[in-house]
Amino acid sequence: MRIFARVATDGGFAIAARKLNLTAPITSRAVSYLENHLGTRLLNRTTRSLALTEAGERYLRRCQNILDSIDEAEAEASAAVEQPSGCLRVHALSSFGHHLVVPAILRYQQQHPSLRVELSLSGTVPNMLEEGYDASIVVAPELPDSGLVGVGLGRIVGVVCASPQYLAVHGEPETPDELRAHQCLQLATPVFPLDKWIFSGADAPFAVNIGSARLSVNVMEGLEPAVRSGLGIGILPAGVALPGLASGSLVRVLRGYEVQPVNVYALYQSRRFLDAKIRAWIAFLREDLPTALNADNHALAVLDAA
Repeated sequence: MRIFARVATDGGFAIAARKLNLTAPITSRAVSYLENHLGTRLLNRTTRSLALTEAGERYLRRCQNILDSIDEAEAEASAAVEQPSGCLRVHALSSFGHHLVVPAILRYQQQHPSLRVELSLSGTVPNMLEEGYDASIVVAPELPDSGLVGVGLGRIVGVVCASPQYLAVHGEPETPDELRAHQCLQLATPVFPLDKWIFSGADAPFAVNIGSARLSVNVMEGLEPAVRSGLGIGILPAGVALPGLASGSLVRVLRGYEVQPVNVYALYQSRRFLDAKIRAWIAFLREDLPTALNADNHALAVLDAA
């Protein structure tokens, strides 16, 4: 179609061949092949000139419309690799998505106001290919073996918390082993076992068996209010615990221990021909999330010092 349209527009095979960087015989054979395929003559040829047949005129108009649509589609696809556009579909684990991911999306959209974002929060990592996600943000001790490209974004350390009311009745544990005598509340995720809390020791991590948790929930938004209301002791990410620690509705216990640290990763499908909206999102996260996590850690250290 492109060769035929060029020949018809320029009025000759030789000039069309030069513009297309082809030879005149190849150009001529291409038009002949097209005519054989269509079963109709498109051009009347003489040794000195050529002219469109009636069928050729109609076909040329159709070809030009089709080729314009192809050019537009190619330009749009190429632009998607260069400039963020369209809709970015993001998944995040709900255990920290509200605190970290939603604010990050708001800051990202300030840089790209025409971009739409669809965020899904859940307790498990989805099949990104089947469910059509552009990126997933997960927390895990190590990078999941998923066949996806993974980018490390930072580290979250758990904070063991309880309410003042709970501690007034049950006392405050001084060591992790004393947790066995307390009501422990658990965030139910695939990352950690339901009946154990993992502490970082001087030499190696060690587990404390907390038994059957009085309450287990699958989202952080359910665990934090339960701890704050005095139902028991729970592990909260620093960012989730900070408002309660600052207001006094939560108390940090076992302050000298690091508990259940996890890494934050962004997962996406391929480095090759990466859409600009995904590339820009990953680049943004690599700068934004470490800053947010460091701010949480700093605020926690200030509260501890106070």
